Amino acid sequence: MLSYISKRLLLIAPLLFGITLITFTVIHLAPGSPVEVQTEMSLKASAQARENLKKLYGLDKPLYIQYLEWLKRLARLDFGKSFVDGRNVIDKIIERIPVTLTINILSLMLILIVAIPIGILSSTRQYSIFDKFSTVFVFIGFSTPAFWLALLLMILFGVNLGLLPISGIQSIDVSEMGPFDRLWDWVRHLILPVGVSAFGGLAGLSRYSRSSMLEVIRQDYIRTAMAKGLTEQKVVFRHAFRNALMPIVTILGLSVPGLIGGGVIFETIFAIPGMGQLFYSSTMSRDYPTIMGILVTGALLTLLGNLIADISYAFVDPRIRVKK
Repeated sequence: MLSYISKRLLLIAPLLFGITLITFTVIHLAPGSPVEVQTEMSLKASAQARENLKKLYGLDKPLYIQYLEWLKRLARLDFGKSFVDGRNVIDKIIERIPVTLTINILSLMLILIVAIPIGILSSTRQYSIFDKFSTVFVFIGFSTPAFWLALLLMILFGVNLGLLPISGIQSIDVSEMGPFDRLWDWVRHLILPVGVSAFGGLAGLSRYSRSSMLEVIRQDYIRTAMAKGLTEQKVVFRHAFRNALMPIVTILGLSVPGLIGGGVIFETIFAIPGMGQLFYSSTMSRDYPTIMGILVTGALLTLLGNLIADISYAFVDPRIRVKK
């Protein structure tokens, strides 16, 4: 088991290097630069002033030199200073990442708690009314854009009904509230973002769970277990479900990048001060150090999510642990 985990850990370094190399090249080749963004609205900005800004930001050097210098700083866990406000990028990320992680973890928990039971019930009650209803739900979930759903829910629950707040993660007067009221205020602010973030994942994972369970419950050993007189509950959860977990674990591992990437959309819409909103504002201002810091953090979280999925494989299927 330790050798299996060690091999997966060793793969993280070259993968991360490749990700940083590609992203660093792409963002520097994209149209526009921090100098242009900061001087385009200033009529007094001379050519010399632009050159001074380039030297200040180190953009006058060849691209590979810029990457090597950035890589040296990364080895010291230093993402550099923001071009916008001069703050350390790592400080800005530390401020924002708890919010994004909280929303993503709650979304994953909601997906697991709701989607897997829906998939199991749909597979054991194939072609029933519940199965047909869940199929319609899946099609709606796959075809509904997250930003459009967020706007509809904001109008319905925030504007028309006035039940839920539509922006931020806390009220303005939160300092005057007691502990319980603060918790309830925080929960109310997270209901819409977490729901929007989890909606597409709920639809997808419930369908994958259904397909995987249908394939397993048609196996001979399941029919044999039923013929021996075991209850349906024991057969489904003790024998079938564990063998159906492999595709589910795979989809969960692949859903982590989607949740992190989707945060850019709903954090901007709901004005949530997380990494998604910071990434959007940094991209619009061409703040290269902040963009790279967020991308590296997101890549690390994604690689860790895939590592957890790989370790989960080993627990679900013992054959993987002894595979050479």
